[in-house]
Amino acid sequence: MSKPVYGKNAVQSRNVEKISSYIWALVIGFIVFLVWTPFQVGLFNGQQIDFEKPIYMSSLLSSLLLLLWIGLYFTKFRLEGQRDALAVTSLLLPATYALSLIGAASHYMAMNLLFVQSMYVAIFIIALYLLQQKQLNVVIQNAILAIAYFIVGFGLLNWLGSWKFAGGLVGWFSNTVRGDKYLDAVMTDSNGLRLTSIFQYANTYAAFLMAFLFVAVYALVRSKKWYGMLTHSFMLVPIIVSLLLTLSRGGLVMLPVVFILLLLFLKPAQQILWIIHLAISGLAALLVTNPLTTLGTELNTAYTSSAALKAWAYLIGASAVVAVLGWLIQRYIAPWLYGKLGSSESRKFTGMWIPLGSVVAVAIVAFLLIGTGLKSVLPDNIETRLENINFKQHSVLERFTFYKDAMKVVKDYPILGSGGGGWASLYEEYQNNPYISRQVHNFFLQYLIEVGIVGFIVFMGFIGYIFYKYIRAYLKRDKDEFNNGFFFYIIALSILVHSLLDFNMSYAFMGILVFIGLAGMGAVMDNKPFRQSWNKTGIRMGYMAVLTIGTVFLLFLSISYIGSSNAALKGKNLVSVSTSYEEIKTPLVKALDARPYHPEAALYLSTLDMQVFKQTQDEQYLAEASNVLTRALKDEPYNKNLLAQLASYYDLKGQPDMALAVYSDNAYKFNWDITWYESLINRAQTLAAAANEQKDEAKKQEYLAAGLDAYKHVLDGIEHLKTLPPEQLQGRPFSVTPTMALNAGRLQLLAGDDEAAAAALKMGFNDQYSDVINSASLWDTNWYSLLITRTYDLAQQAYTQKNDADKTLHLEIGQIAYRQIYTDLHAKNIPPAITLNAGKIQVMSAQEQPPALQTAISTLKSGLSEDYSDPTNREIARWYLAALAKSGSDQDQVVYGKLIAADPAEADRVNEIVSTSFKNLQ
Repeated sequence: MSKPVYGKNAVQSRNVEKISSYIWALVIGFIVFLVWTPFQVGLFNGQQIDFEKPIYMSSLLSSLLLLLWIGLYFTKFRLEGQRDALAVTSLLLPATYALSLIGAASHYMAMNLLFVQSMYVAIFIIALYLLQQKQLNVVIQNAILAIAYFIVGFGLLNWLGSWKFAGGLVGWFSNTVRGDKYLDAVMTDSNGLRLTSIFQYANTYAAFLMAFLFVAVYALVRSKKWYGMLTHSFMLVPIIVSLLLTLSRGGLVMLPVVFILLLLFLKPAQQILWIIHLAISGLAALLVTNPLTTLGTELNTAYTSSAALKAWAYLIGASAVVAVLGWLIQRYIAPWLYGKLGSSESRKFTGMWIPLGSVVAVAIVAFLLIGTGLKSVLPDNIETRLENINFKQHSVLERFTFYKDAMKVVKDYPILGSGGGGWASLYEEYQNNPYISRQVHNFFLQYLIEVGIVGFIVFMGFIGYIFYKYIRAYLKRDKDEFNNGFFFYIIALSILVHSLLDFNMSYAFMGILVFIGLAGMGAVMDNKPFRQSWNKTGIRMGYMAVLTIGTVFLLFLSISYIGSSNAALKGKNLVSVSTSYEEIKTPLVKALDARPYHPEAALYLSTLDMQVFKQTQDEQYLAEASNVLTRALKDEPYNKNLLAQLASYYDLKGQPDMALAVYSDNAYKFNWDITWYESLINRAQTLAAAANEQKDEAKKQEYLAAGLDAYKHVLDGIEHLKTLPPEQLQGRPFSVTPTMALNAGRLQLLAGDDEAAAAALKMGFNDQYSDVINSASLWDTNWYSLLITRTYDLAQQAYTQKNDADKTLHLEIGQIAYRQIYTDLHAKNIPPAITLNAGKIQVMSAQEQPPALQTAISTLKSGLSEDYSDPTNREIARWYLAALAKSGSDQDQVVYGKLIAADPAEADRVNEIVSTSFKNLQ
């Protein structure tokens, strides 16, 4: 291959440069990678075994491609100009992510993001050199356009009910197809159905559509062939319709912003052509969006061929009309415009008037659509979204909150950052209110959090330099030799601008598109040559050696992680189907050998060991669970599931004080997780009551302080939430729950504050318990009996109404109340009515928690007396015998005999309980 040519003759030289078969092999591999990636690697901030392997596979494939590039360019690479320096400095991007591992909040997620960043750089380096050759540049552009158009069509297939066909197209290589259906290609939220295509998130799909809407217009205006004109103009309507169907407010807001920014780079004739094509296709799309919205909603509920054919007729008909009009405009109007405006293009500021006019036009259209009745021409769901575009809208207020909270993280992790996935790990510690958002909704802030000021400066310097050099050269152009670069400029600019409002770059495919866009700009930017001293063999070979060693290391690391991921997934799948300890354990141990910090694998293995310990009481299993959890938490200190598992380990170990310490010491990490504080207060109350019984005043005060401090934190949080703007959503529920009220009230009682104890009950219970909590005598045996009876009655009512959430809540209240009275009475002299209802509650709880059935058997047995003439005692015996029968245990013949002797009809009553109250027990 000949030496690359730079300078003013570069384009001409690249036109005639012979391309070897090896280069074509690299190009084909590059394009295959682009086809494979969008259907494999989605959002990569989670901690899920099911979705991690595509990251490592992508890293492996990109490493192989980069090794092929190294093989082709090892002896040809020259550090001759600023373009070559980009390839060198790009290595700093993954280097900053590697540095952030030092203080990473989650080593697991930080490593995943290191793989992703390395993949981006590999793609950037390869694209930077491939795109310098015009023939390859055109091939890659066409490939990207074809992929984009396929994604648009794929989304519309799902919207119009052909999800099975769409799933079949990609199911043979995509891991996101379940039951022949691509997951969430059409999502549902409070706004109704929203189109997401491959992204499973409507706002990111809107960013993608915005970028390729402008790319399609650019390709149409640039095209010289009739079939190119027809193809690109045909796709304008599907793209705009898809954009509207995302219901993305951010997309609608950023669309005119990016449009005006792009107009500034076009000549007046091109500006007019862009406006004409977008106006025609936009009008056609608006005309068919209403019926397509209605038909799409129907087809996603129940598919009918007539509705589908009608929908496709609307879409294809409108697209065909726009395609013909687009061809006519380019064939006849475009040459006339170029002829009329050609002389004015050389004048200064001639390209500014239309963009300035567009600002006014956009403002007028926005006013008409938002402030007048014109928006009624749109579908109801789109009209509603437009009405909600304002600075007091909840999603805007929430984003401002995210950004403020993000800066709190930056303040604590300023230099090297908190590692990849830092926000997802840390946001619960810093959040202002209990929202759920594992993304900052601003790519640049999230990047700053992850790599700190050092990494952020490197990244902004890198992309800023590329944009500066490209724009500077573009504005100086005297010919259209930068057309290819503008294609990539549109992609990079559109996605990055939209990423100011959302987390598009948390999707690997979007990140790949941006880095290809940067490479495309870099390939044609003004390339100032370096001094000859920069091009010494040692420097050149040193760079290629570093790149080779790093790529080979990443390649083998990817292979290791793929093996670990396969093993972890195998272990996860075996948990639900196998009863063999060794069979399940083997793959989990293998997974943890490579990555001892893997959260899910550590959780599964520790759970397995703890289950076996319960069965065998062999301490070695408990010791292994401890080792696994301790090692994982060393690198994953913010993982809530692992911390809760550690507390369970201490429970099994007989160290409830250590379990409380886990909750208390880590409470600051989960400031707005009401379930965490609920568990903390429950544990503190149990230990405080035990210490009180043992007359251990020091321990009692210690546990009282832990529980009451946590309760105060909850009360303070509730008061803080009252200060939120009325338009801003609170997020997750955060209030004094009934079970928390019971435990907090008991803590107040132990602290000697009866008034605060009563106030706690009133904070936590609703009107269904009003007579109970307003009773003249609180906390005595009769009060507990009334409370437990009420919880059982309400749980039965919720069960009949199939309200599982309410049923679970009432059962929890009943069980905590029983534990408290059980402690008060020292397990003696508990009234039979309390025992009976507590046993029934435990039976109902066994529907979700099977071990509760054995607890119910013990509770009911403890309440039996010898007086079988007593109706309550006979009912206890009935439930006790029914529970034994359901559990498969041997029948208690003594109790059965006494019950039948008292009343022979009791045998049928026992069977009736088994067939009714126990029918849902597994």
